[in-house]
Amino acid sequence: MIGIFDSGVGGMTVARAVETLLPDNQIIYYGDLDRTPYGNKSPEAIIEYSIGNTEFLLGHGAKIIIIACNSAASVASDILRQTFAVPIFEVITPAVERAVASTVTGNIGVMGTRATIRSGIYDQKIIEQAPEFHVFSKACPLLVPLVEEGWIDARETKMILRKYLAPLKQKQIDTLVLGCTHYPLLKDLIRHRMGKNRVRLIDSSIEVALTLKVYLSENPDFGKTLQHGSQNKYFVSDLTKAAVATAEKIFGRHIDLEKV
Repeated sequence: MIGIFDSGVGGMTVARAVETLLPDNQIIYYGDLDRTPYGNKSPEAIIEYSIGNTEFLLGHGAKIIIIACNSAASVASDILRQTFAVPIFEVITPAVERAVASTVTGNIGVMGTRATIRSGIYDQKIIEQAPEFHVFSKACPLLVPLVEEGWIDARETKMILRKYLAPLKQKQIDTLVLGCTHYPLLKDLIRHRMGKNRVRLIDSSIEVALTLKVYLSENPDFGKTLQHGSQNKYFVSDLTKAAVATAEKIFGRHIDLEKV
């Protein structure tokens, strides 16, 4: 099974992308709604949560782990790889590679949680690949709670998003990394605000799914060890009506969420 964890339901955008690109592989998902958002937590707390999430997924049969939470990926990826002897993927590196390949001007924007932006991981990885590029990062701490509450089309969300995006728009970026797996749910609003034909949006959910697909095609023997054809499982640490509604919006169908 392919194990995926996130701080909430936003990581289901990754699950949806994996389901689309690798439909024959079973997915087990864990959303830590009880402690969401991770973005305002300390690195130590995020690492602790990430280890626990990974242990849960492995205990339920996962043989690959995807860290669908950018906040967790920014501070816990290396520790998880040192701790667990399974392939571990994260959403940051694939998004960086796509952003570097996509930009024309070299002006790249990154929007993310406080923890992700504070870590500087996107800036670091982009500059490592292209020292001449300019990276403009913006912490957007209110967006995850708004998405988790289902306020995707609310007037308040549009106002807050406009305020967050204004400084990035002023930098005349031509590529914007959605540095949180909750943000693809706001993609239409972001695209409208940034200019549909002026700024390319990089969806880390899609990019990590593509990376996993390539990995499995290059490692067919390992791919054969994964469970196929069974029903996907979705676990959460808290269950709310908003979470159910958001999950259904992501997948376009009813999703059974099991509280654990």
